[in-house]
Amino acid sequence: MIVITRQVAIADEEVEISAIRAQGAGGQHVNKASTAIHLRFDIRASSLPEYYKERMLAGSHHLMTADGVIIIKAQEYRSQEMNREAAIARLVSVIQTLTAEQKQRRATRPTRASKERRLAAKTQKSSVKAMRGRVKHSGD
Repeated sequence: MIVITRQVAIADEEVEISAIRAQGAGGQHVNKASTAIHLRFDIRASSLPEYYKERMLAGSHHLMTADGVIIIKAQEYRSQEMNREAAIARLVSVIQTLTAEQKQRRATRPTRASKERRLAAKTQKSSVKAMRGRVKHSGD
């Protein structure tokens, strides 16, 4: 059982995990052992609540395909078990990110003091720039 929140969890059977050979440097070990984990999670076929499914399918994430399948490849550790845990943790993170409730933005106005500070800074900057330029000598 993979726990997403206190109320929501998904069964282990819903997540398809397969061991594959890791890429990159590592010598003989990486050539022999299948330590990398390839995880697939189909959102539509899952037991997640409809609200979660709708939010996830409406959102977008670089690990999610257009069909609504989350694909994660974990190969940062040398052990298969640690890569499995990392892949599951990343899946939970993706689900939580896609289903997070965005806080509604409330429009605000600048305060009178902030407007006055801005105008004072503009006046100061203007006077500094006005002082720049060619220096006039009295004998010229």
